[in-house]
Amino acid sequence: MKPLLKESLRKSIHLSSLILPLSYRYLLGSNKRISFWVFLILAILAVMVDLLRLEQLHFKRYFMRWFGQILRRHEMAGFTGATFMMIAHLLCITIFSADTAFFAMSFLAIGDTFAAIVGLNLGKRKFKGMKKSLEGALGCFVSTFIFAMLYSNQINPAVGFFGALSATIAEVINIPVDDNFKIPLISGIVMTIADILIF
Repeated sequence: MKPLLKESLRKSIHLSSLILPLSYRYLLGSNKRISFWVFLILAILAVMVDLLRLEQLHFKRYFMRWFGQILRRHEMAGFTGATFMMIAHLLCITIFSADTAFFAMSFLAIGDTFAAIVGLNLGKRKFKGMKKSLEGALGCFVSTFIFAMLYSNQINPAVGFFGALSATIAEVINIPVDDNFKIPLISGIVMTIADILIF
């Protein structure tokens, strides 16, 4: 599979993960107790699938037949981004307020997707020593901030701004932590602090 097609397919799946925060908000009513158990089960299932894939040859062959084309190299011998995402979502629901958890989870699905789409198609100004571009970063910021403003009656615009900005920085910074883990948690922490400091 061609790299651009592979990444496009991966990001289309990534964007579809927006169903998780939307389900948290609208199906589960942001109920922390119920949501905790639902996302705990999903996180455990994700971990179990990865462990089976890594330890059981027969299961690995079956898994790779369906999903191998969209896995990144570092995921071949470790947890997939989906597992990191489920663990991060579980932590967001546990430690953040309902609104902050919703936006932090949504920023991952939207921001990471638009960063890749814009970066792959329009990215010309690469950050030093990185594959990521200024255009991709702007795609991440603009898309997440617009999403926050769609809920402007439920989030302070300044909090939404700092949440979108921190999600963008988390997506760009080159630290050995999966984007699916660091983006929602960093943006959630920043929004929590901003919500306290901004009146």
